[in-house]
Amino acid sequence: MDAFYKVVTVSFLVMCCCSKPCFAEEPGQGKLVLGLNACIQRALAFAPELGETRADIELAASKLAEAKSSRFPRIELLNLIGPVPQARGNQVSSPDRINQTDRLTWFDRADATIVQPLYTFGKISESMKAAGHGIEVDRAKQEQRQNEIALKVKEYYYGLLLARELKEMVLDVRESLTKARDKARKLLKEESPNVEELDIFKLDAFAGEVDKYLEEANKGAALALSALRTQIALPAEVEMDIETERLTADEVKVPDLPLFLEASKAKRPEYKQIKQGLRARAALVEAATAAYYPDIFLGGYLSAAYAEKRDRVSNPWVPDQFNHFWAGVALGLKWNLDFGITGAKVAAERAQYNRLVATREFAENNIPLQIKKSYLEIHEAEKSIEATRFAYTNAKKWVVAAIANFDFGVGPAKEIFDALQNYARMRAGYFQSIYNFKLAQANLAYAVGEAPL
Repeated sequence: MDAFYKVVTVSFLVMCCCSKPCFAEEPGQGKLVLGLNACIQRALAFAPELGETRADIELAASKLAEAKSSRFPRIELLNLIGPVPQARGNQVSSPDRINQTDRLTWFDRADATIVQPLYTFGKISESMKAAGHGIEVDRAKQEQRQNEIALKVKEYYYGLLLARELKEMVLDVRESLTKARDKARKLLKEESPNVEELDIFKLDAFAGEVDKYLEEANKGAALALSALRTQIALPAEVEMDIETERLTADEVKVPDLPLFLEASKAKRPEYKQIKQGLRARAALVEAATAAYYPDIFLGGYLSAAYAEKRDRVSNPWVPDQFNHFWAGVALGLKWNLDFGITGAKVAAERAQYNRLVATREFAENNIPLQIKKSYLEIHEAEKSIEATRFAYTNAKKWVVAAIANFDFGVGPAKEIFDALQNYARMRAGYFQSIYNFKLAQANLAYAVGEAPL
């Protein structure tokens, strides 16, 4: 009866996710019946975790747009309006003073500068590369989250099937036990030598244990269904059930392990993240190194100011800041020199790159191990299915023979008790093995990086 503890495990998993909110109203009335793929599809459509990954992709795209925009000219415009002393005369003589306050007028001035980058030694181009690879990293993260959600849905879906099969098995055992108890009481009443009152006590005690397991199975099935509903974000008012009725073993031939290991290199999102992340980090190192060099640009300047009661002067050595018009263009060079700041930034980017290299080594060592574990679990479950099928089939025959012997008065009641107990244990082990096989398949698909649908 160890399988009943698995039911408790399923219940625990359900409790872990029952606090997640629903995010959509279900249209229409009536009971919603969904298959496994439909459940996965719905979970992917409403999972809030994927909303986070979509926002991360949008954020990375905005960084790329910002990097691309750095190639275009930047314009700064400054406009001033205010009082200023009046000024009459010219650059040689004037009756007014520069700080007088009794004769004022209004001025309006606008200054515009334009800077067009020409060459930045890789600051812009490497930043664009890093941002582009950053988008691919976030897309791979989204794939990883989708695979995790699909794996969780499969776990709950198969868990619900397991709970229901265990419940049916307990009901079957209880039915056989009830018949045996009625027969034993009848024989005891007839003072048959094959039945003792002690046998009745044993059967009653076992019946109580079976009722206990039945309640656990009911609870496990209900919580497994609730867990699945929560995972697919189904509103509470919508009735739902799964399309699959029985937990059955699949007749599939599992390919060899090297094929899975090779496929994972192209499909596993973590490999994609590391590959694109290394490219992004390498570009950031180059961008930081480019800060050692200057920026070459083409600059332009335009300034215009007007004050009604200030005479305009034309001497270039005596410009009037409040009444003038001038413009110019020049080739410029901007060079920020420091004593260690740029070097520290380059070292920091290299450290981030080296950190990701270490992560790649970790992934290359552990992902194959994860694949091999799931692969071996599949084969273990396959053999377990065959063994438990053989065992529970013979245990069933044992039950039938024990009940028949008891009915004919040639067998003890204890034999029925032992036969039913072993049948229940082997039958539960059979369904547990099927569940393990399907879950191992799901884990292997996740480890390889197969698409959810």
